[in-house]
Amino acid sequence: MQKALTTDVNQLQTEVEELKDSLQTMHLKVLDMQYFTLENNDDALAYYEHLNLENPSLYIQDKLLETNEQKGDNPLIPYEGMESDFKINKIKVLNHKWILADFSDGKYWGDLIIKYELKDDLSVDFTLAEHLLYAPQDY
Repeated sequence: MQKALTTDVNQLQTEVEELKDSLQTMHLKVLDMQYFTLENNDDALAYYEHLNLENPSLYIQDKLLETNEQKGDNPLIPYEGMESDFKINKIKVLNHKWILADFSDGKYWGDLIIKYELKDDLSVDFTLAEHLLYAPQDY
């Protein structure tokens, strides 16, 4: 009985060590993914200190999503939706000048690189820098 308990404890300790290693690996991956973000770029955030925004990245994302609200395709997307209107979905604010975004009409999708300028009056100007539309995949 004692031997079985000792074996169980040893197995659990091994599992805990494996989980700790896995957690450490995931933590490093998250840090890697966060490297190119406005939130983790003090030099880029310094451009917005005078605006007293609690979360500049979220503010910019919200402003970009507002461009989806007009009827039809998003004006920053240089393609006409085929299944429905093309709208921006995911957004990653890289720094104080550039955004990566993806868009979709529900079936077709693509990516955008957007230049932006957050002005002192808190308006944001967006300019499309690059774009691509993926070829449809037949499954």
